[in-house]
Amino acid sequence: MSETIFTRGVIGGLSLKNRLIRAGCFEGMCQEGQVTSALIGHHRRVARGGVAMTTIAYCSVSHDGRAFEHELWMRDEISADLKAMTDAIHAEGAAASIQLGHSGFFTSRSVIGKQPLGASPKWCVFTMSHCREMTITDIEEKTRDFVNAAVLSKNAGFDAIEIHSGHGYLLSQFLSPWTNKRKDEFGGSLENRMRFPVKIIEAVRQAVGQDYPVLVKMNQTDGMPDGISLEDAVLVAKAFEKAGASALIPSAGFTSKVPFLMLRGNLPVREMSNNRKKLMNRVGLKLFGRFMVPEHQYEPMFLFEGAKKIREAVDIPVIYIGGVESKADMTRALDAGFEFVQVGRATIQDPDFAKKIESGEITRTECDHCNRCVAAMDAGGVYCVSNEIGFLRKG
Repeated sequence: MSETIFTRGVIGGLSLKNRLIRAGCFEGMCQEGQVTSALIGHHRRVARGGVAMTTIAYCSVSHDGRAFEHELWMRDEISADLKAMTDAIHAEGAAASIQLGHSGFFTSRSVIGKQPLGASPKWCVFTMSHCREMTITDIEEKTRDFVNAAVLSKNAGFDAIEIHSGHGYLLSQFLSPWTNKRKDEFGGSLENRMRFPVKIIEAVRQAVGQDYPVLVKMNQTDGMPDGISLEDAVLVAKAFEKAGASALIPSAGFTSKVPFLMLRGNLPVREMSNNRKKLMNRVGLKLFGRFMVPEHQYEPMFLFEGAKKIREAVDIPVIYIGGVESKADMTRALDAGFEFVQVGRATIQDPDFAKKIESGEITRTECDHCNRCVAAMDAGGVYCVSNEIGFLRKG
């Protein structure tokens, strides 16, 4: 199947020109929650570089789900700007997806102006805040917010949406026993913990229609002893398929506990601390960053074996993500039955990564996994710090 990379593939009712999708990589380009020219330029350049679809990352479904001031949140007022972005992406020959989520207990109180929501009461050391347990009324409200965000996205010209149910975001917090200590029908057994994300997928599917692509990012493991396991994830994947997901993206990690499990490689503590606005946060991260944020060794295709278990459990497309750095890696994933692959840092290091792979100019990325691009997200916008031919801060 080595020739499959640059042939068409299908997710739901969407036909894509090849099997490469730009993963949702938080851009840090949505100052005051707005669609900026930098964000549009960023994704226009990705689209021009040859991927089949690019994913706008971390759009909160409501204002109270934001962890950063430079994080997008969905509402009617930005619809025209979103349409301008999808038009720009389409003009470059790619499809557009948007990642919809809610930060839950690691929402920043200083950003949203009130106490964060969560599956259960929980203290977050990164935002220095304590969330309250969501009521049934809150659950119904957030379900409506996800539906509203999905409908607005579709109307703004997005070809697909990606519901974020991994990485320790709100839906992942309901799934994980580390954050879900509830005693009602949304807590306890895995079946109960799945109830809220399943409810959202079902409601979104009903709102957007049967053919519209609804991708779901999920964890194959939380990455800690008291989180969900791969065995749990297989059952979650089956439930998400039944609820109406068009495709699954099995990742790993928990943003507020093991955030670099999903990336691996170098931990840029100095750069991350320098980019914090508050003195206390800068000093704290510099002194204790390596204790607070575990470092994980990088290796190509680091999520492959777990993702295969999920691929074998469902009939819908499963999109491979995690350490794809070469044509050989893409071929390995497609040969194993994954119908698409998502790439992130490779397209930040070189926005023409896909075109160059297709033409044979290169066979692998030059990204060295220094992860300084992650720190750059908090300093005006993501770009390749090691290689200035990557994205510039102003798009």
